[in-house]
Amino acid sequence: MSKIKVNDISLDYKDYGSGKVLLMLHGLGSTKKDWDAQVPFFSERFRVITVDLRGHGNSTKPQDAYGVHIMTEDIKCFLDALEIKKATLIGFSMGGAVAFDFAVKYPENLENLVIVNSGPDFNDMGQIGEDLLNGRTKFLETKGLDALAKEISFNMFPEDSQIDLRNEFEERCKQNDYNAYYKSFTTLMSWGLGEKLKNIKTRTLVVASDMDYTPVSFKEDYVSRLPNAKLVVIENSRHGAVIDQPEAFNNALLNFLNDE
Repeated sequence: MSKIKVNDISLDYKDYGSGKVLLMLHGLGSTKKDWDAQVPFFSERFRVITVDLRGHGNSTKPQDAYGVHIMTEDIKCFLDALEIKKATLIGFSMGGAVAFDFAVKYPENLENLVIVNSGPDFNDMGQIGEDLLNGRTKFLETKGLDALAKEISFNMFPEDSQIDLRNEFEERCKQNDYNAYYKSFTTLMSWGLGEKLKNIKTRTLVVASDMDYTPVSFKEDYVSRLPNAKLVVIENSRHGAVIDQPEAFNNALLNFLNDE
């Protein structure tokens, strides 16, 4: 494990391979272990860096300083500290929000942008967003983090054949600090790009699961508003495409990186 101090906190990260940089950002309530199935595949061809965002894993868990904008600044300072001028940013779920925000603010530092089961406007998702915010906060406040971890993990990996994935993800979620998770979630749900989305000129891949929380049509809509984006749909997959369909995801990403 390595740590770098940025923005008055420390980010825990791992660095593999050499070549063009792929920086992988995990989902809400998880850690860099989201990318365990991608690291060995891509580190043979690229320099792969996985990092725990603030409030997650072994990175600092501040009391109050949360939000997508703050996490974006963390990532910019992180790349600067490693003297990385350009990277492909790959963001899953909440990590996708950070990647989107980074693409608006620091396009000169991006080689490519990859968004996995995420969106550009968590604050404008209609009824789906309202139900998610109200349901999850109420669940967390009344039943606690352990129960929420079990619920989320079952929804992501409900098949009998996915029991190991489910149990591993549940244990990862249970390790969260309650305050850090709560504030990461509520600030995520208040974030959005709005009309800034159309300013993202970076070459973009959006990966959508066919059984994600939001439908494929949700991703089709915002992809149509991005100037230089393509959509790939992963079949037989729920929210955690990088975990439940790693081979299909890895092939889709590699094809994109190889300009196929």
